[in-house]
Amino acid sequence: MVVTSVEQIPPRTLPPLTSGTPVERVPAPVLVLGAMVSIHLGSAVAKHLFALVGADVVACLRIVVAGVIALLLWRPALRVPRRALPGIAGLGISIAAMNLSFYAAIERIPLGVAVTIEFLGPLTVALLGSRKMRDALLALLAGAGVLLLMDSDGQMSWTGVLFALLAGAGWGAYIACGAVVGRHTAGHDGLALAMAFGGVLALPFLVVQGGSALLNPILLAGIAVVAVCSSLVPHAVELTVLRRIEASVFGVWMSLQPAVAAVAGLVLLGEGLRAAQWAGVATVVVAAAGSAYFAADRRPGGAAHEAAQDVADSVPPATRDMAAAVR
Repeated sequence: MVVTSVEQIPPRTLPPLTSGTPVERVPAPVLVLGAMVSIHLGSAVAKHLFALVGADVVACLRIVVAGVIALLLWRPALRVPRRALPGIAGLGISIAAMNLSFYAAIERIPLGVAVTIEFLGPLTVALLGSRKMRDALLALLAGAGVLLLMDSDGQMSWTGVLFALLAGAGWGAYIACGAVVGRHTAGHDGLALAMAFGGVLALPFLVVQGGSALLNPILLAGIAVVAVCSSLVPHAVELTVLRRIEASVFGVWMSLQPAVAAVAGLVLLGEGLRAAQWAGVATVVVAAAGSAYFAADRRPGGAAHEAAQDVADSVPPATRDMAAAVR
């Protein structure tokens, strides 16, 4: 989860859908909203599973499941250029770190707060290298939004905030490593191998810490729901939407992620936010939407655009949306 930036989504490169299908008749904004709700429904289900085995075990199980899904779905070639191996390893590590940190964060702080803070990672990557005053103001706006999030009803868990920041850093590293992988591998091969590598890293911890709890049918059913809601549904929806609207519009819509996460936390987890925190969420949304909207001005030439395009060529739509395929 990449920042829904227009730089990272190839405009209208997907073939048209067969007209007349039920999904085709659903308005694009409804589909996008449905994808965002699905992602955060998955996160809410994962948070409920923490009571069974803890956030770390749920995260590791999620990483392993994501790796298995990637191998079965994309069936990557196992022979890749040697120069691609560091990027694949880095991508796998960033995937594991992003998941572990995010689940540790939502264990301690509200879902909406965690997602909003995590958004700083890809937003920072999107703004890096820009010398425009407008982008500097967007960065300051995002920082102000995060400060507003700290106005909690009780004592804010700074450990949770730190984990959310680490998740954002992992998200940023995911983008950077994805650019490297995209230059040296074809199709989804590099991403699938990286997700599998992340699963291999998580597997020993999962076996040691999970133990007999891994046989709990409630846990396994919950993880299946998380996989469907956080990976399969968003992937299918985005493939549909990106055939019908411009990438710049899609990027602005997806910037609503923090707000949708905050509402999901309120409705599904009973995590109410103070007025100042809602203002903080709104402020970060505006900063992210501004970054997505003005990204077209940063496209012509430059290393940043080339790297972002590499990510677009390597990473499927679901992973560009909040790294959904790996979360």
